[in-house]
Amino acid sequence: MTVKELSQAPSLSTLYPRAVLGGLRKGGAAEVLPDSEYVRPGVVAEAAHVAEYNRVCGFRLGDELPATYPHVLAFPLQVALMTEPEFPFPLLGMVHVANRITQRRPVRVGEEFTLRVRAENLRPHEKGTQFDMVSELVAGEGDASSAVWTDVSTYLRRGGGSGDEQGERRRSAGLAKPSASAVWQVPSDIGRRYAEVSGDRNPIHLYSLTARMFGFRSAIAHGMWTKARCLAAFEGRLPQAYTVDVRFKLPVLLPAKVAFTSWSTEQGWAFELWHARKPKPHLEGTVVEVDSQP
Repeated sequence: MTVKELSQAPSLSTLYPRAVLGGLRKGGAAEVLPDSEYVRPGVVAEAAHVAEYNRVCGFRLGDELPATYPHVLAFPLQVALMTEPEFPFPLLGMVHVANRITQRRPVRVGEEFTLRVRAENLRPHEKGTQFDMVSELVAGEGDASSAVWTDVSTYLRRGGGSGDEQGERRRSAGLAKPSASAVWQVPSDIGRRYAEVSGDRNPIHLYSLTARMFGFRSAIAHGMWTKARCLAAFEGRLPQAYTVDVRFKLPVLLPAKVAFTSWSTEQGWAFELWHARKPKPHLEGTVVEVDSQP
């Protein structure tokens, strides 16, 4: 594997034009993912930025990072990798279908880490092709085996799949809206507010006009904002080390009224985010305790 070490976060303002040009050039079936890893040592979460992230996502202020926060640190490296000329898919048009985060211990503001990002596990999907972007926070300058935090984001490139959606239809059949643990009003500007703290300025999240260019009738909330907002509902009940795993089902069209529901399981917690008036889930997930790291 080719390791590309960075001294600072890649500039997203430079990478986004490259993503647009890449979308015009790339096409056809994918063969392989690039055998490369982006590494950035000396990564430190800044208190002011973490505080703003917490306000946008609904977390309490504190010196521990929400488990979803390091995703925003990894995001520029992910974009850099996915806009490389040899990357087989254009960035624009890819769908974030799932995200799994494992925190081996609490991560604190001011701690220094090495951040590592790579792509792997290219595989078929009934609607196209999917792959994983793997991001890791490693304490100090250690190797990946000492990762205290791991994020696996699964992306789907539509087209060329089997077209077999019967399994998904069976899973969705007969759904009834559950009783809500909480009902949230999601404002129309949450996409812009989350974009400010995350750097993810995909036009589908910003304004209705720009979202309609990509087939949505209004702007949609970021999937990672919806995951963070759900995780914030568990504050005070989370173990020190856990995995929070979600599947993104349907976009949250802004503004929105959504219903959050959760229940305990033998392994931990399960939760869902639903359309407030229709039996349609936006997101489903679990929180499971894992072995901690000293």
